[in-house]
Amino acid sequence: MTSVNNDFRVQLGIEDIPRKWYNIAHDLPEPLPPPLNAQTNEPATPKDLPFFPMSLILQEVSTEKYIDIPEEVRDALMLIGRPSPLQRARRLEAALKTPAKIFFKREDLSPVGSHKPNTAIAQAYFNMKDGTENLATETGAGQWGSALALACSIFDLGCTVFMVRVSYDQKPYRRYVMETYGARVFPSPSSETEFGRKLLKERPDHPGSLGVAISEAIMTSLANENTKYSLGSVANHVMLHQTVVGQEVVKQMEMLDLTPDYMIGCVGGGSNFAGFSFPMIGMKLKGKVDTEFIAVEPKSVPSLTGGKYEYDFGDTAGMTPLFKMYTLGHDFIPSPIHAGGLRYHGMAPTVSLLAKIGAIKPVAYNQKDTFSAGVMFAKAEGIIPAPETNHAIKAAIDLALEAKKNKEEKVIVFNLSGHGLLDMSGYASYLSGKMNSSS
Repeated sequence: MTSVNNDFRVQLGIEDIPRKWYNIAHDLPEPLPPPLNAQTNEPATPKDLPFFPMSLILQEVSTEKYIDIPEEVRDALMLIGRPSPLQRARRLEAALKTPAKIFFKREDLSPVGSHKPNTAIAQAYFNMKDGTENLATETGAGQWGSALALACSIFDLGCTVFMVRVSYDQKPYRRYVMETYGARVFPSPSSETEFGRKLLKERPDHPGSLGVAISEAIMTSLANENTKYSLGSVANHVMLHQTVVGQEVVKQMEMLDLTPDYMIGCVGGGSNFAGFSFPMIGMKLKGKVDTEFIAVEPKSVPSLTGGKYEYDFGDTAGMTPLFKMYTLGHDFIPSPIHAGGLRYHGMAPTVSLLAKIGAIKPVAYNQKDTFSAGVMFAKAEGIIPAPETNHAIKAAIDLALEAKKNKEEKVIVFNLSGHGLLDMSGYASYLSGKMNSSS
């Protein structure tokens, strides 16, 4: 049932689960640069993406504004808790003594505690319909791996996950979640692939990276019959599937008769930020709103604030086509920060183009400051956020304090992209004073 509880919590009904995905490629002011074949530098063809099923390749290159969501996918989205509430952070506002109104989208309420099932379910469904029997993927902090393991269990697919080694060691309970859903989980770099064995021989204590894990997952998909690769971020079809979040936000803000002054999301590969903000960005590109969009990344992995806008591989081994994006270089190995989902060398091509044209504003914080913001939010609102989400919370707090200084009643909305209940080693490091302040 659709309802507004005195603007504290805006809850949509099951009938409000979107029936179409929004494709921002239709509304971009300039064409999205196509992926290129690395050998010829010509635009990539489906033959250059043999690790994806054709149905997802067609979504990847589509410029249609809306793409229908199959009823089986909508049913599964309902199963995992869609639509999710929009909630007002009144206690945080009071703690900050700010006139700003702060709202957050509750993507932490899914069974795996993040936004990731929104695309995992869609990808598992389309793979199943195309005859795929097994999926291979990478994961950083484990949120994506958990989501795909769940989705594969829903649609009866096998699942293999390569988990960035530093996160595999830091977050063992994420691995147990994946294994509970039936997935096989390996620390990456692993001994399961030739590339992993090569890296371990060169550096036995290799911390891993999302780029390395992607390479291992792609190799696994190519080496095994009826196995495809599934990607948790970066690709256009992933951004597309996540827009169920932002479409709900648009409707919820309309129910409040408010327009956000700021919309904020953390960014690693870009999926939660894109899904949360793209529907509203599409409205801004049409001149319907004047919202400012803030993309928040770690200072130690500053693809948007410190990278170059150029063609690069999406993985470390150079197995993908070349994508035009902000990148730190596909061989970049990030420091072992606790926000494992943000440890990626590049940014989604769609997010990158929007940053290039000034439609979004990127900012970066060190992890100690973000954990400080996360602890403040937890004390005020009772929810322990994921380390990745803490970046968005830090930006929201900074904007609320700026509104306080200027005595302005700004409307600030951020995506609570995941909870941190399986990330307590990061909080333990922060609370004990052992966290590195420079990373």
